Amino acid sequence: MMKTLIVDENGALSVKEIPKPHCGDNQALVKMISCGICNGTDAKLIHRKFKGVELSEYPLMLGHEGVGRVVETGKDVTGYKTGDVVLLPFVDADEALYGKLGSAWGAYSEYAVVNDKCARGHDIPECAYAQTIVPEDIDPVDAAMIVTLREVLSSIRRFGIKENKSVAVFGCGPVGLTFIRFMSILGVHPIIAFDVVEEKAAEALEKGADHAFCSKHCDPKEEIRKICPDGVEFVLDAVGILGLINQAMELICDQGKICCYGIAPECRFDIDWTKAPYNWQLQFQQFPSKAEEGEANAQILSWIRSGIIDLKDYISDYFSFDDILEAFAKLEERKIAKKGIIVFEK
Repeated sequence: MMKTLIVDENGALSVKEIPKPHCGDNQALVKMISCGICNGTDAKLIHRKFKGVELSEYPLMLGHEGVGRVVETGKDVTGYKTGDVVLLPFVDADEALYGKLGSAWGAYSEYAVVNDKCARGHDIPECAYAQTIVPEDIDPVDAAMIVTLREVLSSIRRFGIKENKSVAVFGCGPVGLTFIRFMSILGVHPIIAFDVVEEKAAEALEKGADHAFCSKHCDPKEEIRKICPDGVEFVLDAVGILGLINQAMELICDQGKICCYGIAPECRFDIDWTKAPYNWQLQFQQFPSKAEEGEANAQILSWIRSGIIDLKDYISDYFSFDDILEAFAKLEERKIAKKGIIVFEK
């Protein structure tokens, strides 16, 4: 048996004992080390606002930013060995084991599984390409942060944001600051950041933004046009507020793109492009490709090893798995400043 975090149809969280997941021939069973708390996916699932997940699918096992240590391998596994630390283990729904208990990836569990993309003779799910081994020189607890970092880098690539392109970023929380840091490293310029909190705008400058403003005390259009008279090439919504789409219409230049990251709580919106240039684009990056995350892995590891990025810069809180309900209460109260990490073992 193992413990797992479950959310019910009313949004109530509880820790329950369920059987360990089965380890298939092309899978490895892992004992969980850590799992990052996601203020996007986890919070939306708790509030029943995650696109594509119906109320009838609850209760659900939560957690998708996990790290685990291999304790058992299936007979066809060649890509993992006992003791390997692996990113992105999941616990799938299994009616024979769990009845009607569904899975929202299930990494807030004491055990989970990873799939071996090297196992021959099996249909390999896409997630296997992001279930990569964590090198021994990287802290396995902090490695949970790599999941978010890979999502951000792969999304920058998918949006097509490249060096010497102008970007206005709205939202300087943990995800927005990560976008800013990575774009700065990649030579994106100028980066113009906005947040409703002055301290977050100031932190954006520390992370590499060329300009940062508290949007409560300025007109973003006026500030952007001072820097880029024709408008910026990209507006990035790092928050998930649909109203920013219409606001961005008069901020972009001809052929400019509005980039929406993550899943907004609502899936309907009245778009008004009367103030947009004649030619513009709108792109949603709601669910990063696991294959593309896997492709981003080497670059993230290179930046960590070279000291360009430090995982601890993105983490503010650590919680024991025994205190996971307290951790989510703090998340709800907005008392976790950056990334919170649930720790199962050291």
